[in-house]
Amino acid sequence: MSFKMKMLAIFVVAPIAFVSGMTVANANEFEGQLRNYADDVKAWLSDPLVIDAVKAQNAENAGLSQDDIDKLDKEWRAETSATDKPLIDKVLARPLSKFLREKADETEGLITEIFVMDNKGLNVGQSDVTSDYWQGDEAKWQKTFPVGPDAIHMSDVELDESTQTYQSQLSLPVIDSDGTTVIGAVTVGINVELLE
Repeated sequence: MSFKMKMLAIFVVAPIAFVSGMTVANANEFEGQLRNYADDVKAWLSDPLVIDAVKAQNAENAGLSQDDIDKLDKEWRAETSATDKPLIDKVLARPLSKFLREKADETEGLITEIFVMDNKGLNVGQSDVTSDYWQGDEAKWQKTFPVGPDAIHMSDVELDESTQTYQSQLSLPVIDSDGTTVIGAVTVGINVELLE
């Protein structure tokens, strides 16, 4: 590493490590607490509202090709900065999205976001607008849905610029009422500073 790179690391990376008096951590430092919290998430994931919404979208989207998915994702991304948001509004108006907003609100800031995905990685419902509609190309879906009912994925802890809080994304499969069939996935943003 060159001298310039070392100095950059000292002057750029080091101050970030002490924002709000908290050192930058990776997900492993909170792994135990996140795993414990996963049990709480699994409890409400078994709600028929969640299961029925995912199964309905799986059936509705069964014939989508990758080109169709890419087109929907592009449409969603364009809508995030547009005045007219028909696809985003449709997803946010669903009963599942209302349910997820209520779950997030109940935690008084511990949960920063929740979104449920179908068997293709497309959003079924969400507490807040996500930057994209298709999560199937990301670890949150790839390390849960195809892995099986006991899968769990925790992202590294990162500073969320908008809230100035340290967060990790906890992702789990959504399981059908039979207790074994994976039908989708969920990602829950966790403010690790509020974990007990």
